[in-house]
Amino acid sequence: MMPKDLIVYITQYGYLAIFFLVFLQEIGAPNPIPNELVLLFSGYLIFMGVLSFPIVILSAVTADFIGSSLLHTTFYFSGSYLLQTKSKWLPIPIRTINKLMERTTKSGLSGIYIGRLTPFIRGYTSVIAGLLQIKSKTFLPIALVTASVWVTVYVTAGILLGPFWNHV
Repeated sequence: MMPKDLIVYITQYGYLAIFFLVFLQEIGAPNPIPNELVLLFSGYLIFMGVLSFPIVILSAVTADFIGSSLLHTTFYFSGSYLLQTKSKWLPIPIRTINKLMERTTKSGLSGIYIGRLTPFIRGYTSVIAGLLQIKSKTFLPIALVTASVWVTVYVTAGILLGPFWNHV
């Protein structure tokens, strides 16, 4: 369930709130609720006529793409240093990162597509792609396509759930 103050925040600030909340989670910052809920609620607001479908999609895809790109770039250029010093802010054990890197290496680019479409490991996929030194010209189109698909699916689900929102 979404906290009431967050509902008010998204309703009051609309597209800017959607952008900000999606962006924060994509760069790995703590977020009060998962992006999936932000997008579902945004879909509900579209259903209610408060927000516009194309602008919600544009806001969320842009936030996702910029956040993922920043995370990928950070780990592309300084990932090995960050892992060696293992900052306390890194919320995932090195062992898990190594496992994810091994899986991604085995599955290739399809692993990045799948990872970017999987809730809760989306951001880690950007980190892994950076650590594996996957070039931006390869990663960025994947990030854009997967952001577009992911955002559209969740926002559309929110629209479809609109009539049943109180039960959701």
